[in-house]
Amino acid sequence: MFTKLQLYPEFSNEKPARLVEVLAAPKKIRVALLNQIVKMEFVSPEGLRLDGRRPMEMRQIRAEIGVVSKADGSAMFEMGNTKVIAAVYGPREVQNRSQQLNANALVRCEYTMANFSTGDRMRKPKGDRRSTEISLVIRQTMEECILTNLMPRSQIDIFVQVLQADGGTRSACINAATLALADAGIPMRDLVTSCSAGYLNSTPLLDLNYIEDSAGGADVTLGIMPKLDKVTLLQMDAKLSLDTFETVMQLAIEGCKAVADYIREILLENTKQLEYRRGT
Repeated sequence: MFTKLQLYPEFSNEKPARLVEVLAAPKKIRVALLNQIVKMEFVSPEGLRLDGRRPMEMRQIRAEIGVVSKADGSAMFEMGNTKVIAAVYGPREVQNRSQQLNANALVRCEYTMANFSTGDRMRKPKGDRRSTEISLVIRQTMEECILTNLMPRSQIDIFVQVLQADGGTRSACINAATLALADAGIPMRDLVTSCSAGYLNSTPLLDLNYIEDSAGGADVTLGIMPKLDKVTLLQMDAKLSLDTFETVMQLAIEGCKAVADYIREILLENTKQLEYRRGT
């Protein structure tokens, strides 16, 4: 249905100044600017978005494994200007015996946003409603891929922190957690990868940034296990017709598959480096 997806640089040489202004502005000014942007065209007559991408182009993605030396597994994942770090500890002994599962491993997840991750410098309380919800979403998504039955009466902790937010934070967190789990050697059924897609100006858009995500249009966040062809996460915050939803979801699937290919490349390169260090 779609041409082969490629990963393009996030910004062209002619990055709109308005995008920079909005991301750097204080909260009140940022809201006012966003209200103006709602009236803007998100796709120009030439077929370009505000950051210079085509509707079906992803932002540039980058990943690194082993960024937290004290963790059993860790990774940093970037999707454009969104930057996330994940750390995994375990499997290890369950700290609270009342939560111990005799047949499976206990998976816990904690999601946080750094105070400097957005233009709003107000301190957010730990354990706020949004953080609790996203922690639950990430945990449930990762539980689908982890072979918890192989590690009964143990505990796996996943910590995810957003260092810089520019839309697509949930997807970036899931992708970072997948890499961290693989780095920790946690057995999984398949990699879980995530990407978002939306519908603005009657145009399906892949991998929404902050401005596009804040425009009030439909936004679909998808998580899949590519080899098993299984959906592990599907969230949508607006109504779409069935035909439009299928188009947007298919676009998100293509994005997830592109992320999966990139993650496999990162893991393969990391394996080669380990073999080289061991002299094999």
